[in-house]
Amino acid sequence: MTLATLVVLAAEESGHGNVQLETVVFGIIALATFGALALVTLSYRNVANRHAHKADAYAAKHANDVQQAGHGH
Repeated sequence: MTLATLVVLAAEESGHGNVQLETVVFGIIALATFGALALVTLSYRNVANRHAHKADAYAAKHANDVQQAGHGH
């Protein structure tokens, strides 16, 4: 028997069907995971503007405390 014949016989006896179909589950899990992470990321969108009135009140209260130095420090 040659090596090619042994490989063919081993492949026939293994009983594996469509390997691509067996691994599609990993793709579905990855897609669901990245979708959930995208929803978490989008939930933080525009958070700074939700409390703009608090930021304005703080800035008005502490206007004299801010010392202007070079380069935004």
